[in-house]
Amino acid sequence: MAATTATTTYENSPAWRKQMIFLPAELHLTAETMPSESTWTYKGHAVHVDSCGDSASSPVTLIMLHGVGTNARQQSLLVGAPLARLHNFHSLALDCPGYGATKVAPKAKVIYSDWVDLVSDFVDDQAASNGGKPIVLYGLSAGGMLAYQVAARNKNVKGVVGMTFLDQRVQEVRDTTAHDLAGSRVGVPLAAMVKNTLLGGTKLPMALTSKMWALVNNKPALKAFLSDRSSAGNWVAIRFLADYMSYAPAVEPELFDTCPILLTQPAEDKWTPLRLSELFLKRITKVPVQTVMLDGAGHYPLEQPGIDQLHAAIAAFVKDTVLAGK
Repeated sequence: MAATTATTTYENSPAWRKQMIFLPAELHLTAETMPSESTWTYKGHAVHVDSCGDSASSPVTLIMLHGVGTNARQQSLLVGAPLARLHNFHSLALDCPGYGATKVAPKAKVIYSDWVDLVSDFVDDQAASNGGKPIVLYGLSAGGMLAYQVAARNKNVKGVVGMTFLDQRVQEVRDTTAHDLAGSRVGVPLAAMVKNTLLGGTKLPMALTSKMWALVNNKPALKAFLSDRSSAGNWVAIRFLADYMSYAPAVEPELFDTCPILLTQPAEDKWTPLRLSELFLKRITKVPVQTVMLDGAGHYPLEQPGIDQLHAAIAAFVKDTVLAGK
């Protein structure tokens, strides 16, 4: 089904380097901390994978998932490389089709459900090859719910960490995260109506369908992110957006019993406030659910002490909850 080669790359991409300068200096990548890059071939897609840390000595495999305004390299910068340095964690950051350095299969009509399928199959591949180490999913922004949706159908997942858990089927979530109420109340139903027509292939900028202006709380940094067509500056097909806004997980939260969950909520998130994740997480009662606030941090955290708190929270969750429960 899948093979790993070395083709897609961020090596010659200037965008992530322009974004990196807004992170604390200790998070800047060097020749020694640069992620290794590979390509996972899946259903015709050349899926880019950023790898940080040593897989042999790490106690865990951390699979990192971006949302609709970020990519794999931004995950490696924020989480993957620091956790490799601080805690010897091995991480694999995926670029889902349409984002980052992944090359989409010719003529593929990518929808959100394809992301869930892809990540679940990647989890299975890792479970078959990582020597039995627990697999933890980390999702930034919409990647948090993607992590839940994968765990809802895949028992190989032993822990889920998310920056947000947004159930876009809920009108309050749509209203709060969409660019405006017209998009939420009119645009979403229209997208559902045309998703299977020729109009379904029409691409829209994510900056006009969502509150992408709230991705980071630093205006110069926001400019660097929005100019990146592989992340915040991306354009996405209507059919993808329609599927994303209506996707139903294999298991609803009331019945979810796969693994423990950690919410790492930026305290100064102007896009997805805590209450939106709480709407979903309060329905989960069969597994432990923890929340850690990241002080001073925006949606994609550039700020301390929130970044240090993020690293500490993930490490504690892995060591004290996931590994302790093996």
